[in-house]
Amino acid sequence: MKCYTATSSGVWKQDKAYPGVAQVSGDHAKTGAWLDFDTRARQQIQLKIGISFVSIAQAKQNALRQIHGFNFDQVRANALKAWNDALAPIQVTGGTPDQLKMFFTSVYHTMLMPVDRTGDNPLWQSDEPYYDDFYTIWDTFRSSGPLLTLIAQDRQTQIIRALVDIYRHEHFLPDGRSGNFNGRTQGGSDADTLIADAFVKGLPGINWQDAYAAVVKDAEIAPDDQFKEGRGGLQDWKTLGYCSLEGVDRSGNKTMEYAYNDFGIALMAKGLGKRDDQAKYLTRAGQWQNLWDDGFADGGFSGFIRPRHRNGEWKTNFTALDGCSWNGDTFYEGNSWTYSFFAPQDVASLIRKCGGKEKFVQRLDAFFNVPGRCDVTDEPFFLTPYLYIWAGQQAKTAERVHHILTHDYHPTPGGLPGNDDSGAMGSWSAFGALGFFPNAGQDIYLIGTPMFSLARLTLGNGKTFTIRANNVSDKNIYIASARLNGKPFNTAWIRHAQIMAGGILDLQMADKPSDWPTGPVPPSPVSDGLKP
Repeated sequence: MKCYTATSSGVWKQDKAYPGVAQVSGDHAKTGAWLDFDTRARQQIQLKIGISFVSIAQAKQNALRQIHGFNFDQVRANALKAWNDALAPIQVTGGTPDQLKMFFTSVYHTMLMPVDRTGDNPLWQSDEPYYDDFYTIWDTFRSSGPLLTLIAQDRQTQIIRALVDIYRHEHFLPDGRSGNFNGRTQGGSDADTLIADAFVKGLPGINWQDAYAAVVKDAEIAPDDQFKEGRGGLQDWKTLGYCSLEGVDRSGNKTMEYAYNDFGIALMAKGLGKRDDQAKYLTRAGQWQNLWDDGFADGGFSGFIRPRHRNGEWKTNFTALDGCSWNGDTFYEGNSWTYSFFAPQDVASLIRKCGGKEKFVQRLDAFFNVPGRCDVTDEPFFLTPYLYIWAGQQAKTAERVHHILTHDYHPTPGGLPGNDDSGAMGSWSAFGALGFFPNAGQDIYLIGTPMFSLARLTLGNGKTFTIRANNVSDKNIYIASARLNGKPFNTAWIRHAQIMAGGILDLQMADKPSDWPTGPVPPSPVSDGLKP
């Protein structure tokens, strides 16, 4: 193939051209470059474009290394093979063509970000992996990280190692990071929970002492810029036991998230033998209750999360639907109805505060049934459909999950209920279609309702875990009975170790609810005192 040299070139910025210029600063303005070639009619020019944050020479090497030759069809075939290999750990049988498109597109989206930029880090030299475009962990810790842990364990291990290395060099973990820059935080320091999830699930090859130092830094040291990294309002959190309205924006959801972040640190402290830290952070994990106002009522239900002032007084002019604003002082991408269900570390205490299991189920029904309370376009609702299981009503979880998957997710333009947020929405729907969902940061999964008659996961340890949904259909969404490796299985939750051991979970599906499950509800580790 003959190589051609451009006869002229230049760059442009906004509406101004700069002929003969090789570079221009963007300054947040639209910028670009052009090349002119001396060509004849219908002649085609093929280009490779290399990108690097390090140097022009590195960009050239990236282009030569990543794309061999100028055979477009071969490049396309290589990309197709790479993605087929990445998706191969999940095989499914059954489902409609639309359901299959939705499912594998969702898994594909989960793998797009963060981006592996190992070898192209302009900030420091390291033997550790380097990943960028965490956009953002506030979204992805809930389901994307746990999904990769099952089907792409090596990638998730590299992501965690990259996060720890970012801490080593920049002294804080990111919540969001893009263009080699930390920022912006949205709620808690949720990299803590992502790391705790990897810890309790035993991901190999991670320096856990450094990882623990990173999460403790979030919990103890206030950052210079709380919009960039770390936790804002940390002093109030440590002394008052909640984030005050005066201390930080989004004080409601940050209180709830800090409690869960500290729960993850308690889990790590337990595993690392740090008993004093375990006790301290386990206590902080219960501090969400300091924003629970038993006297506040809405829609016939009493007791809601309500922001309060530094002097202890409750926020006035407050409703249970306040929130969702970027710079608000209450909640972010949710409201008090949403965040009054967010205590993944202690659902048992949450149920007691709501008045018991029956009242809790009624409250969940009211949350989903009344418009304006539940927002399926944002991540804070992700775990809520599965909370019925703690109240002994797994069939209602099946109904809610099935309804959301079939009414709010479609393989069309605009077919997601909200911004996919680096695959967060996609990973929620993928787990839902598989029939189980993680309680992120813990080692359990909640069983919902499968979409496929068979799903086989090839795990990071080489074993396979199969979910077989006998007689499943759009109407047969209820589990009548279950067997794990041929033995009766009577809990609506399963531990990570049971999945990683491999085997078959057989579900007998029916069109009406049954008395399954008959076993205990999932653990509530704070109430249980972190007992195994």
